[in-house]
Order: sequence, then C-alpha cells, then structure tokens
Amino acid sequence: MRLVTMFDLPTETKSDKRQYIEFRNFLLRDGYDMVQFSVYVRLCRDGDTARRHIERLRKYAPNSGAVRILLITNKQYAEAIIVAGERKSQEKRINDSQLLLF
Repeated sequence: MRLVTMFDLPTETKSDKRQYIEFRNFLLRDGYDMVQFSVYVRLCRDGDTARRHIERLRKYAPNSGAVRILLITNKQYAEAIIVAGERKSQEKRINDSQLLLF
C-alpha cells in the first residue's frame, strides 16, 4: 500500500515557513519520498501500518493550510499515467511483482 500525502501550506510569515519546513522534514524522516512539489509518497506494508502513519500525520500536520492523504495499492500506484517527465528512481525500486519484506 502507498500513502500519497499532498499538501498546500501557507508560507507568508516566518511562522508559516517554519511550520512548512518542519512538516516537510517530518515527512522525509518518516520515510516519505517526494514525487512532486508538495506530493510525498510512503510505502506501507499493510492497512494497520498505514493507519499508524495516518495518525502520525494528523499529529504533525500544521493547523493552517490543507493536507490530504490517499491510500492506494501498489498496483494502482504502478499504473499511474505519467504525462510529462519520468518516474523517479525511488518509484522504480518496488513494483507489484516484487516481494516486500520489512
């Protein structure tokens, strides 16, 4: 399963910028890979792991702005249509036909 986290956070004030940076750094420390600006993806072994990470996101998400989470299967993620650009190296690491061990 994959957690796709998308966010649009304000960066008007120093406080806003600090919250943005702290949230982005949290995502990177928590195992997310940046797919596009403000779109991060994390691989989860199962639904329980995904739910734990969703709760962690709720805890660290700033109060202002917008944060959205999509929970999708690896197969759905692999079938994403890329209109421009290429898959990033971290997206090529694991596909549906590979065994994932934690």
